[in-house]
Amino acid sequence: MNTDSFDLLFNPKGIVVAGASTHPGKFGFVALHNVLAGGFEGPVFATNPDQPTILGVENLASVSEVPAGAADLVMVCTPPQACPDILQTAASRGIGAAFIASGGFREAGADGARAEEELVELARSLGMVVAGPNGQGLISTPAKLAAQIVAPVPPPGPIAVASQSGNLVSAFMNYATHSGVGISRAVSAGNAAMVGVVDYLGWFADDSHTKAMVAYVEGVEDGRRFATHIRMAAEKKPVVLVKGGTTPRGALAAASHTGALATDDRVFDGMVRQSGAVRASTIEEAYDAVAAFATQPLPAGPRTLVLSSAGGWGVIAADAVTKSSLELIALPADLEAAIDELVPPRWSRNNPIDLAGGESRDTIPEAINLVVDHPEVDAVVYLGMGIQANTASHLRAGPYFEPAELARICEYHERQDSRFAQAAAEASARTNKPILAATELAITQPGNSGPATMAADRRYCFPSADRAVRALHHLWCYARWRRRHLSAGT
Repeated sequence: MNTDSFDLLFNPKGIVVAGASTHPGKFGFVALHNVLAGGFEGPVFATNPDQPTILGVENLASVSEVPAGAADLVMVCTPPQACPDILQTAASRGIGAAFIASGGFREAGADGARAEEELVELARSLGMVVAGPNGQGLISTPAKLAAQIVAPVPPPGPIAVASQSGNLVSAFMNYATHSGVGISRAVSAGNAAMVGVVDYLGWFADDSHTKAMVAYVEGVEDGRRFATHIRMAAEKKPVVLVKGGTTPRGALAAASHTGALATDDRVFDGMVRQSGAVRASTIEEAYDAVAAFATQPLPAGPRTLVLSSAGGWGVIAADAVTKSSLELIALPADLEAAIDELVPPRWSRNNPIDLAGGESRDTIPEAINLVVDHPEVDAVVYLGMGIQANTASHLRAGPYFEPAELARICEYHERQDSRFAQAAAEASARTNKPILAATELAITQPGNSGPATMAADRRYCFPSADRAVRALHHLWCYARWRRRHLSAGT
């Protein structure tokens, strides 16, 4: 597929929903609803010969009534047997791209596989690009396009998603909505009859709205082509991969889901490493990694320092760093002396730096800047943000908030955690070093001023220390691959 073909999918001038429906539970209703609700600014057409209007859109009897040249993309929500006629008619109206949500193809057995092959042959003869079939749709936030049969519509942002599972596209978009680190493009490849995950990644790699990419795959038919395209994409931008079907039972489920062929997991793992992508074992880890790539600079080395307001988080982080490719450095003597000037003598005097609750008003911002400025530190994991705002939340909900006039101290606590989040972001931007902040409050109390400030600034707050360290490990692995790969000139 050439660049223009993908532009028709992700930046269409107009869209047709073929098989629109008045029934809120059917694909044809939800697809039209989402396109309209998403704010797409181009012309929107819908076909249904039995209904005059749906959601205020005047229906056409068929795609043949679409004005020539008015649309680039048709989203097909009809039974599978209607798809060939729709493609032929769409091509005659100047439509060059189709997303087929309809199922009943390769995933349904031999007859469906033959129908899918014939559909691809037809599309090629018509000069059309076909996404799917058996897919949930696509998102293109720069185009305000939500051509999908599911929710949500995520906030705009720097992450691109390609997946052989539509539900997992939704999962990534749900994480984006929750965290504030949004989506540029997202697509459910479905059966990937004509266009597969690596094809999308190749286009995302040149997309100016995308900083990092994440993909879910269940099977690989052409391993050499997959590896080549992943490598080409990773040379330009970070690629995070997560694979389903790594066990015999999982592979069987994948075959019935999208008709995916099983691949040897050890071979796949080696291919991913050699190609420059990073592999995550879970969807959570994959989103952590791609959000880190999208919001953090790459580390220049593995030397890591952990800064914590309390001891337990630091211990967990130290264990995680030790088990990774990162290095938990010994605390430099000059840094120890500098921190001695900030807090009482009960602090840990070690890495992790445990401030032991001895901070005053400006200690955290000062400590963040001290550690990130040190020449022996390549990356910082910052733990404990949100503690003060969490206390404020409890005070506000208690019976003494008004009688004891606690509003002022609560506001102070909340401002402090907002300051700490901003200090970490500013220090990272100033030094071009990653500072990964982590707190469970990102999940348990997302309105807390610490993680809320990060979300408002479209920076990712990790839900735990070990997840932050794992993401930093992926940042370093990719940075190291780029260094070796680019220096070798291969």
